[in-house]
Amino acid sequence: MAILQLIEPLVKDLGGFVARRSLPYPHRQMVGPFIFFDHIGPSVLPPNKGIDVRPHPHINLATLTYLFDGSIMHRDSLGTVQEIQPGAVNWMTAGKGIVHSERSPDKDRHNEATIHGIQTWIALPVEYEEIDPGFAHYPAQTLPTWDENGVNIKLIAGVAHGHTSPVKVFSPILYLDVVLSANAHFTIPTGYSETAVYSVTEGLSINDQPLEAYRLAILESGHEVKVSATEAARFIVIGGEPLGTRYKWWNFVSSRPERIEQAKADWRGSRFASVPDETELIPLPEVVTEANPF
Repeated sequence: MAILQLIEPLVKDLGGFVARRSLPYPHRQMVGPFIFFDHIGPSVLPPNKGIDVRPHPHINLATLTYLFDGSIMHRDSLGTVQEIQPGAVNWMTAGKGIVHSERSPDKDRHNEATIHGIQTWIALPVEYEEIDPGFAHYPAQTLPTWDENGVNIKLIAGVAHGHTSPVKVFSPILYLDVVLSANAHFTIPTGYSETAVYSVTEGLSINDQPLEAYRLAILESGHEVKVSATEAARFIVIGGEPLGTRYKWWNFVSSRPERIEQAKADWRGSRFASVPDETELIPLPEVVTEANPF
């Protein structure tokens, strides 16, 4: 068996678009440094209806947004204003604290629009948790992309098959977007302690074991793993090296539970920096549980 654990995500309608959350999971907090994995969409937004994720805070982590379709406008407390489009990467380092919003661009709100992509949070090594916040945008054409025997591979972050992504990371990481043509296959890169495959579409198998769409398959280490397709199909590969225990509450991640308590108090007390030209905020929730983490 190549699959150590199979995760069926928690699904939630976030006001016109669907999010499927695979990490954290009750019996699987992380894969390498990945502590949060959301599949957004595919959803169609009607005219005059866009995404409006109001300003909210993060600490001690990095966020990575990657889209298959649609666009999102990112604004943060550093003054960054950056639209992300399919195939590009928005990497935001929260460090000691950052606030950001995510909204549909104004130009997309007048017509029907599709939104589809992956949002992940990546825990930072302890020595980097409290660095200054930062933001970097990597256009699609800067990310390594290549074809192998009916397989198209984009290296979102990390190192694979002799390629290195320009995305600046803080620990060993693997993040691939793989598109298979019918009857093609792809062997998962080795060399990472933890890896997982997420099925964006139907038609996939792992070592000839069928994999339903929208499943995160945690892979056994030390085994050769081949992903194949009976039809055109797409999947994501994530992985890397574990960083030790992390605590997560709402949008806060840290190696220290007392740091999360401080972040709660700081958000409640309006001590985070604000996003320029934004007046709305997401208030601190009263309760966050594993059964309802959204």
